[in-house]
This record gives sequence, structure tokens and C-alpha cells, in this order.
Amino acid sequence: MQHYDNFIDGRFVPASSTERIVVRNPANGHPICTVPDSSPGDVEAAVAAAERAQPAWARRPAIERARVLREIAARIRQRVEPLARIITEEQGKTLDLARTEVNFTADYIDYMAEWARRIEGEIIESDRPGETILLFRQPIGVIGGILPWNFPFFLIARKAAPALVAGNTIVIKPSEETPHNAVKFAEIVAEAGLPAGLINIVHGRGPTAGHALASSPRIGMVSFTGSVETGSAIMAAAAPNITKVNLELGGKAPAIVMADADIELAVRAVKASRVLNSGQVCNCAERVYVQRSVAQEFTGRLAEAMRQTRFGDPLADPTVDYGPLINEAGFRKVDRLVRGALEAGAELVTGGKRGPDERGYYYEPTVLAGCRQQMEIIRRETFGPVVPIVTFEDLDEAIAYANDSDYGLTSSIYTRDLNVALRACQEIRFGETYINRENFEAMQGFHAGWRKSGIGGADGKHGLYEYLQTHVVYLQRY
Repeated sequence: MQHYDNFIDGRFVPASSTERIVVRNPANGHPICTVPDSSPGDVEAAVAAAERAQPAWARRPAIERARVLREIAARIRQRVEPLARIITEEQGKTLDLARTEVNFTADYIDYMAEWARRIEGEIIESDRPGETILLFRQPIGVIGGILPWNFPFFLIARKAAPALVAGNTIVIKPSEETPHNAVKFAEIVAEAGLPAGLINIVHGRGPTAGHALASSPRIGMVSFTGSVETGSAIMAAAAPNITKVNLELGGKAPAIVMADADIELAVRAVKASRVLNSGQVCNCAERVYVQRSVAQEFTGRLAEAMRQTRFGDPLADPTVDYGPLINEAGFRKVDRLVRGALEAGAELVTGGKRGPDERGYYYEPTVLAGCRQQMEIIRRETFGPVVPIVTFEDLDEAIAYANDSDYGLTSSIYTRDLNVALRACQEIRFGETYINRENFEAMQGFHAGWRKSGIGGADGKHGLYEYLQTHVVYLQRY
């Protein structure tokens, strides 16, 4: 078993803390490696390294910063298979999905590098004779990036790539559940010859290393992806320093299936949402509203599709559709929500229990009919291979149900009626709406949530500009 250290100022360094976190394979419980539970001092050393490196990095032309990013992307593409196996081993996703994540990570870094020549300021008309008003977009400084475990490799790029091309440096804290892939990312950074201190990686738990990073007065912005509860804690830690926060938090995405929908398409897309990454995706459909006249047909076809879904250890059988849940806590949450729904009157159509291999955190593909809007499984993020179904009479009721949520990340609707689709776009109060397709965002879009699903966003031009701040100059001619 390997024992890994933090990556600070261009090299791997031992943490001052002697406590180690054991990383385990969720498919079988076997230990993979250990990482330190870093102390506040370890985190501050990484922040100091990033702070030292940032001024010189910001002075370099953006196109030179882009070349550094492209070198990282090229080296990632040379290691797709070993990186994918590491991600699968520690996170549990299928090998195909892990390969997609690695390749998408390289593509994302290249995409953000393309913005080097596209960062724009403004010339603003003045009210005064002889004056020119200039708006510059400038780096924030040091970014703190705190990552989730469900797409751990990609999220490094989603935070580091825009930060670096904008002229910032970054300190990343991977999830303690999935730090191994971040170690390999650090090795790629070291091999690529990046200036020391641009990217620093410190391991540890949220209440220790994560809190230290979010509360550091030397951090210009903290960007976090994860749960609402942790996001609230990060806001509280950042508040004394008035540190900017960028948060992508939980989701409870509604999917509306109208009577005129292509039922086969809707079944295929909803099923994909619930089994992709074992249902552990914040933007995929978490609650399904089906118009009453097609509810029986949709439910029956979806249940059959879910029954045909295969799950197991993705490294032992690369042909499975999904793997284990991330840990025991995640498994217990899913099982408790399903049992609670059944006790409240939902109908179990298929699934509803642990898989046969008790060494891993497997949950059967599950469909629940007869759910009601106030059930906890409709209101709380499940994060598992479970589809709760609620029926509705008309579009007014469907939209009211969809908007009745603390979350506001993604949503979807299935219909052949353009008027219905356009009305849904105007009235569904979510950051994203997908029409007749699965819930999965594009890197050139803007992935941002409403309400408790977050503050700010990621991807595209608007995601890049999250990592820049404005500086207005008033130039008076004399």
C-alpha cells in the first residue's frame, strides 16, 4: 500500500500531522493508499507557496499561461488507462465512465486555454470631457479549490484550468474519499515543469484541512463543489475575511414527462440519469413527474429497463452498468430514504435493497411509484440508483411540483410540443433545463444553480470570469 504526501511548491512534502487517512475501494473494502490529514499549518504552507508564485504568473502573457495548460492536457492523454483504473478503484465508477472523465478533463483544460486571447475588458463612456474610463479584468490571487468525490479528476481541472489561465494560482484539497487521482495529477504537474507553487495539493478531511483553506485570510476565492451542508460551513469559514465563495451544491433535479413525450426516449434518459455513476451525480434527474395518462406505461417500461441494469465491481467485470456507492454513509442514506418512502405509502416496483455482494456498497436499481410531493425522497437529494415517480394532471401542476424545492440546479422536460417546452424554460426556476435529452452540461455552457444549489457557476466564458475581478481606471487627459 502506497503512502502519499502533499504537493507544495512544486514537490511532494510530508505533512506535519502524523494522522493518516486510509483510502478504500468501495467495491470490496480493500485499502488502496494513505494520505495525511493535513494540519492548518500544512494548508497555510501551501497557500504561502501559491501566494509567492502568483505575481510572476500574473505578469506572464495569458497565451503563455495557456501553453502550460496545454502541456498538462497532453500528458493526461498519455495516461488515460492508468488514470481511469485509479479513479475506478477509489471511486467505484465504471471504467468506461472513468476513461470519459479523464479524456474530458484534458479537453476541458484545452478549452480553458483557448480563452487566453479572449479575456476582455471594456471602454466605458465618460460624462466628463477628456476622460476615458477603462475596465480591466484582473486575477483574484490565490484560489482555494475544495473537491467532491464523484468526479474527482475532472473537478481538479474545472477549478485549476480557469484559475491558471486567468493569472491566479491555486491550492486544491481533494476529497478524502478519492485523493489518489489527485496525487497522479500532481505528478503530471511536476513532470510538465510548471513553475513551483502554481498548483498545490493538500490532503485531509473537511473539518481540518478544508476549514483551514476556506478560513485562510490569504485566499482570494474559495471554490467548492459538494453538499449544501458543507457549502454552508465553507461560507461561514470564509465570512470573517469576506472571502468570495463559488459554490456548486446539491441538486434534486425534476424530470417532467408529458403525455405527448417520446416515452422510449424519456425512459432511456431517466434510466441513464439514475445509473450513471451509481446515481451519484448532482445534475441528473432525481425525481420524475409523469402525466397521469402515460404514468402506467412509463413506469412499466422504466422498471423493465432498470431490471436489466447490471451492477458490480467495475474492475472485476468491466461490462457492468454501474458500481458501488461511495461509502457506508452513502449507502445508508439511500436505503433510509427508500424505506421511508415505502413506509409513507410509495409502491416498490423493482429493487429496494442491497445487492448480493455485501463486501461493497451496492444498491439495486430501484423504481418507486405512487410517491407524493411531501415525501422526503422527493425533497432530499438521494444520490443513488433510485427513481421516485409522482403523477400530475397538467403542466401547471408539474411546474408547481418542480419548483417546490430548496434546490435549483438542473431540470428536464420531455415533450413534442414546442409551446410546452418554451413555457417550461420560462417558468421552471432552475439554472439549467434540458429538453428531450439527458442531464449533462457542456463545457462551453454555464453550470450554475439557484437557491441552495449554489452561488456563481462554472464553465464557459461566465465560469472563467468567476476567477477574475474588475479594476476600473479613470484616465483624465490634461
